[in-house]
Order: sequence, then C-alpha cells, then structure tokens
Amino acid sequence: MKGTFNQLIFCTLLRFSIVVAATCLLWAPPALAGDKTAEMEEIVVTATRTEKGLAAAPGSVSVVTQKEMEKRNINTADEALQLTAGVVANRAGIRDTMSSLTLGGLPSQSRTLVLLDGLAINSPYSGGIDLSGVAIEDLQKIEVVKGPFSSLYGGGAMGGVVQMITKMPDKRELTVKGGYGTAWSRGEAPNDLISFYASGGDKIGENLRLFLSYGYKSTSGYPSVSNVQSAKPTAGLTGWSETTDSTGAKRYLIGDKGSDGWRNDNIAFKASYDLSKTSKVNVQFQRATYDYYNDDFNSYLRDASGNEVRSYGTVKEGTFLKGAGGSERNLYNMGFETELCEQAKVKLALGYVDQAKRWYVTPTSASATSTGGPGKLSDTPTASYNADLQATIPLFKRHIVTVGGAYKTGWSDSQENNLTDWRNEKSSTDLTYQAKGKDRTWAVFIQDEIQLLEKLTAYIGGREDWWETYDGYVYQSGTAGYPKYYESRKDSSFSPKGALVYKPFGQTTLRTSAGQSFRSPTLYDLYRTWTTRGGVTYNSNPDLKPETATSWNVGVDQGLWKGARVAATYFENDIKDMIYTKTVSATQKDKVNAGKGRSRGIELETEQRFDKWLRFFANFTYTDSSIIENEVSPKSVGKDMTDIPRVMFNIGGDFEKGPFGLSLTGRYMGKRYSNDDNSDTASHVYGANDDFFTADVKASYKVTSWATAAFSVTNILDREYYSYSLAPGRAWFLELTLKF
Repeated sequence: MKGTFNQLIFCTLLRFSIVVAATCLLWAPPALAGDKTAEMEEIVVTATRTEKGLAAAPGSVSVVTQKEMEKRNINTADEALQLTAGVVANRAGIRDTMSSLTLGGLPSQSRTLVLLDGLAINSPYSGGIDLSGVAIEDLQKIEVVKGPFSSLYGGGAMGGVVQMITKMPDKRELTVKGGYGTAWSRGEAPNDLISFYASGGDKIGENLRLFLSYGYKSTSGYPSVSNVQSAKPTAGLTGWSETTDSTGAKRYLIGDKGSDGWRNDNIAFKASYDLSKTSKVNVQFQRATYDYYNDDFNSYLRDASGNEVRSYGTVKEGTFLKGAGGSERNLYNMGFETELCEQAKVKLALGYVDQAKRWYVTPTSASATSTGGPGKLSDTPTASYNADLQATIPLFKRHIVTVGGAYKTGWSDSQENNLTDWRNEKSSTDLTYQAKGKDRTWAVFIQDEIQLLEKLTAYIGGREDWWETYDGYVYQSGTAGYPKYYESRKDSSFSPKGALVYKPFGQTTLRTSAGQSFRSPTLYDLYRTWTTRGGVTYNSNPDLKPETATSWNVGVDQGLWKGARVAATYFENDIKDMIYTKTVSATQKDKVNAGKGRSRGIELETEQRFDKWLRFFANFTYTDSSIIENEVSPKSVGKDMTDIPRVMFNIGGDFEKGPFGLSLTGRYMGKRYSNDDNSDTASHVYGANDDFFTADVKASYKVTSWATAAFSVTNILDREYYSYSLAPGRAWFLELTLKF
C-alpha cells in the first residue's frame, strides 16, 4: 500500500511539473520574451568552470547572494542554503562542525563536493565538512549546482557541488558588526549568543587589492542532549518519564547532559595583484579554532526526600556526562590566471587544508563522575593538498574547449588515548588505538561547449581519475590480530557528461543533462577497523570499489511578466556499489560494496519581484529515494534512503524601502530516517528526525548611511521538534552593523 501511495504522489507531482512547464511556455509570447528586468544577470562559474550567465548555465543552478544573506539572520553557510530548493541542510546539534549539505536526493555529505574559492574542503577521512572557519560576512555568494559533476570535479561530486566564493574590495571599506541574542524562554534555545565581526579592505593603486577579517561567536548553549535509559528507575524514585527510542522501544527519560556551549573565532586574509591587464595572482589564508563544552548536567530523578539522584541499578552517574571537544584548521589557497592569444585563458590553483586538530573527550560511564574519573581522548588530524590546472580555448567560432588536469593527496591519523581525568584533555596517558592512511588522485578532464545553433548550446565532456590508497595501518592495544598493515591499491573511474541548453525565447530556458559520477571510499571506509569491548570487530575494507551514479535531469526556467519567474526540474539518480556494513556473525561486521539505490524527484520554484523593494518566493521539492538492491541488509530494500526527506518546501518574502527592511521566511522538512530499514518511525523523542515547519523574521533599520540596526527572531512559532537532538526553540537576536 505504501509503494502504491508513493507512486501515486510521485506521478501526480510529475504531471503537475509538466503542466507547469507547458503553461510557462504558452504563457510567454515572443513579445514578453524581450522584456528584461533592470537587474544584471548573475554570473556563475561552478557549472562550467568558466564564467557563464545564470540563464545559460547547464544543469540546475541556484545562487545565494551576499545581499540575500544579509536580509536573514544566518550565521553559517549551511543556514544560508536552507531555503534553496533541493538542498538538505542538516545539522546534528547546534555546532558548526556538525553540518552537512546534500543534493540531488543522494544521502551523505561525502557525496556532495563543497568548495571554497575552488578549493575542496571535504575531509579525506570521512568526506565531511567543517564550516566553523568560514565567516558568512566574508562571502560574496554561494553557488549550488545540482546533478553529476564528476566530469569536471572528480570524486565526491555525485549529488552536485556547493561553492562558497569570498569577496574582494573594489575600494577602501571597513565593516564592524556586533550582536547579542538569547532564547525567548531561557534554556530552550542557545543562551547568550555573542557575535563580533570586523573586516577591512582596500584597492591600492590600480593593481593590488587586500582584505582582512576577524570573527568571533560564542554561546552558553542549551540542554539539547537527553539521558535516555532502557533500565527503568527503581521503586521510590520520581521525576523520570516514560518515553521511547526512535524505533518505538520503551525507554525512560531521566535527565539531560547539560548545556552544549561553544566558541569559535576565525581570521581570514586575501590578496590579489594584477600583473597585467590579462594576468593576476591571488593568495588566501584562513585560520579557525572551535571549542565546545557542556555545563553541569541535570538529573530529573528524586528520592522520597526530594534529593537529586544520579545513579540506580546498572545506570551510573557517568551516563549524564558529556566531554568537551574542538578543532583547529588552517587553509592556504593560491591562484594564477592569465589570458593568452585569441582569448585563451589559463588558470592554476594550489591549495592546502590542514585540519591540525579535531578532538573530543568521552567519559568512561562506568566509573566517571562529575568530579573526575577516567575517560578517552580521540583526535583525528587530517590534511589534503590540491593542484588544478585548466585552459579554456575558443576554437572555430562555435567551440569553447576547457581542458586540464588535477592532483589531490590526503592523509588522516586517528588516535585514541586514555585520560586519567576526563575533564582535562591534557591528562592523556597511553595510546590505545590508531588508524591512519593516505590516498592520492591524478585526473585529466575536457569539456567542449558547442554553439549548435544561435539559441542551442551543447556541452560534452569527461574526466578520468586514477586513484590510489596506501600506508594503511591499524593498532589496538591488547587486542589479538593487531597491528594490521594494508597494502596499497589502485583504481580508476571515467565520468562522462553531456548537456543541452535551449533558449527559444528571451525569458525561456530549457535544460537537460546526463552523466556518470563516482565517489572513492574515504580513509574511514578503508582503514577504520576496531574491536569493541564486547568482542565485536568492525572491519574496514581496503579493497572497496568506488561508488558510481548514473544521473539525468530536465528542466525549464520561464520568465513571465516583469519580475516574475517559475522553474521546474525533474531528476533521476541510479547509484551502484553503495558502501554498507555487513553483519558476518555476532562478532564480525565488514564494510562491503553491496547496495544499489535510486532517487528521483521534482523541484518547483517561483518568484515575484516588484522593482527592487519587494520580493516573494516559494519552492517545493519531492524526492522518492529508495534502496533497490542490498544483499547484506534485505530489510532495507524498498525503504527510503537515510537522511533524505520526501517533501521539503520553503516560502517567504522580503521588503526593503528607504531605511527599513523586513524578511519573513518559513521552511518545512519532512520525516527523515537514520536507519536503512526505516525502523526509526517514532516522533518527538530523542534520536528521532521529526518533520517540522519553522518560521524566521528579521527587521532592519538604516539609522544613518553607515549604521544599520537589526532585530530577528528565529523559530517564531516556537515549534518543538527533534533533529536527533532537541532542536532550538524560539530565540531573538539584536545586532548593529557599521560600514564605512
């Protein structure tokens, strides 16, 4: 019944999108096609590796500009993309280091490539991203390109590419920004959120531009992590309540683990120099530190005298404890570009991402208490080097050929040490576990942009990646069979792609594209083997094959009357060799290539602008994603892929007239599953991923030409829901921005 119902919804939405597309084409006669708005067309670079007008770019492309970000109360790039069609911006908890961005109905951050000014920031260890080092105020725009893009960018670009592009000054400028906010009801959202940002930039002479910024944020947090136990509190204890886990099994809520506070500071420097009218060089540096901690926990348990109780039966005080953690990252980026004869352009990019620290502490629940006791320190430093060279050459009047090569190498070294005192990460003693390894990739790519007709452009290209992993090593103290050494291994993948862009009228764009993409297994998949205290071994697999996906999409973008547009996109992805954990026996679990999956869906968008002072928008995404083959977990076949909601929609508007500005937005995200068999059906309990609708508002007033005050409220409806942990409730924030 479920499958029939889902098919009915999917077919209905598909018919609806086709009707919308057809209506758009019939609505706009040639006379309207020539009507242009006063605003200049946005230029994007991610879709083709060359500058291209947004309307002419192949694939489904979205852009969030700096001005749009300033209208809303957002702190990080993932929040900036929450209202973008087809983007699942997910965060486990309130910390920036727990962010993920997924596109195209393909789960896992490792299947979406994230770039910062062309430099990939996905971790070689897990494929995850750390956005704590990117100040939202530094960004000029964020480009989102959905669909298979391994043909241009290699592994990881299965669902698409998100690129954050930082700004550079055209004249002398100085910005100082500060703010304070807290929960509307203290303890239900981040308390005492403090934000400070300062930046300065200048264009010196005709050739040199400099930019420097510093940002700081901190909050004392709120209790978002519950203490839920399977053992029922003993007779005589009160204060607890009966609940369930995410699968509906009976559990008991006995407290929370305290407020999850954090602080983050980052510094960024960027410089560019025009060597000539056709050549320039730029350098970039970012450094970010991030620390989080937990205040005292809260036990809800009371004895007959009303005294607090922290343990009973097999449940110890240590179950209430949650250790600290943090990260430190340095990013270096350098680029050079020049224009040769006949408008041929050459670009060289070199980058280095050094995740010097990424650590966390785990108290030993059996014997640790709030006053101390043993614990474990886990730290996983990583680093990656990137080099990319491309040339763009016009040929025979109708061809623009982009050709190039890339090299990337990365390493990770995950270590665990015992702690004598879980409250002090510097009290480490002996090394108990280590897993490390390296990988590298060589690649060549080519793309030909062909002007078939005046209004029809084709894109044909492909990329060959040669991937190698080596120096794999795992050590576990006191466990038989360790250390383990893994031999080096090589593999390759070819990623072709083709696209067509047709503009029959001035405000009508039809697009279609198809291609194949891949994702190499991460160093975590390849080398993270360990054995639990109960004797269960989780084996990594250095022989894992890359996952591959075959994808296609078709869409229409139609301008209607002045300031109005609608768009519709249909997409499909078929993924093979999905990496899963296979249960071999009660004491052994292995990583294997086992699954096949499919996702298909529809994105609908509409927007109406009234000059430059008023805008309304809405978008809707429906995704039918499911596992279609999985020999290691038959229960998952036919189920939804993890972390992909079936339905998302966003709606909102912004107003700007004279000194006053107002933004009101709302977003809905449907139910998501964490288990591949979709057994986590419970809602409104710790560990669940609830469906939710939230709304945010921000009002600003330009006090003078250089000072703007703003007041915002997030989750104005004060909706309570869980995104694994308890999501923030209603909160307010007041800020002042000075620009000179």
